[in-house]
Amino acid sequence: MSVAKMEDAPRIERLIAMAERLIVALESDIAELKDGRTAALKTNDPEIQKLTVLYGREAQGFDPRIAQAAPPSLRQRFVAITARFREVLQLHARMIAKVKNASEGLVRAIAAEVERANAPARTYGPRPGQAPTSSGAMLFNKVV
Repeated sequence: MSVAKMEDAPRIERLIAMAERLIVALESDIAELKDGRTAALKTNDPEIQKLTVLYGREAQGFDPRIAQAAPPSLRQRFVAITARFREVLQLHARMIAKVKNASEGLVRAIAAEVERANAPARTYGPRPGQAPTSSGAMLFNKVV
């Protein structure tokens, strides 16, 4: 094994370890989101956010030829964990998008209902077609 290959193995191992920790955090988030809980997401933990930044830096500077030159067992582990990480990351992104769309829809529905409840009654008068200005629904939300 050449010197370059020996120096690359710890780098690959480090990427694998970081990806495994991130997968655990993402899977925990997915379980929380499926149960409708968003307060205890692991990805909001500062330690996981630092790990994400570190992983991004390591992965950005990683040349695929390094993995190709790695021993077969290490290369297989690296390819498998990378594929698993992508799958979990995509599922996590879909779950976050669902929660975001649901919460934004709920806010819009509340705002529309408050707007409707606070809208002045339309009466006949000199300007019956005048559109009322926005009541600023979130300011008048009686629920909050």
